[in-house]
Amino acid sequence: MNSRKQIGFLITVLITIVACNSEYVPKPKGFNRLDLAEPSFQSLPDTLPYSFEYSKHAILLKDTSTISDRYWIEVYYPELLADIHITYIALDNDQQKLKELFNDAYFLTSKHQVKAYSIDDVIMVTPKGKTVSIAELYGDVPSQFQFVCTDSVNNFLRGALYFNTKVKNDSLAPAIDYVKSDIIHLLNTLEWKE
Repeated sequence: MNSRKQIGFLITVLITIVACNSEYVPKPKGFNRLDLAEPSFQSLPDTLPYSFEYSKHAILLKDTSTISDRYWIEVYYPELLADIHITYIALDNDQQKLKELFNDAYFLTSKHQVKAYSIDDVIMVTPKGKTVSIAELYGDVPSQFQFVCTDSVNNFLRGALYFNTKVKNDSLAPAIDYVKSDIIHLLNTLEWKE
């Protein structure tokens, strides 16, 4: 019986030594794989006072927020869980309203300063001659890209990109760049209806 205990003890020690000698290598953190579709575009329906081309990989939804207006829409990317919130306001040549809308747009962008490590403001002139103010936000912010376009007399359009995911923005970078490219196309094809 004593020799059985000794053999059992030796086997236990041997297994412990062999098990402890193997080096543990942790697996690297996994990242989401994004299969991004080739860009292709379609026109908005004629029921809006503006028109542009948006991605065929997106779904057009009515904005359902409590403060939404009849011409507010969402361009939703179901595979990326991304939304471009589009708000439109008719100005009716009201310069006070225009000033208030610019202040609101600036305020909504500046709310992200808490988490943003950088906000780059860019003015872009589209091929159709429209001037667009763009804010690119960097860091773990809820909205990575915002824009405003107006003719200063009749039309004011604001847009903001949001991803409905808890994934960090550095992992979302390919998707953010993909949708930003679609937004630039949207802005380049933007027209006001009379």
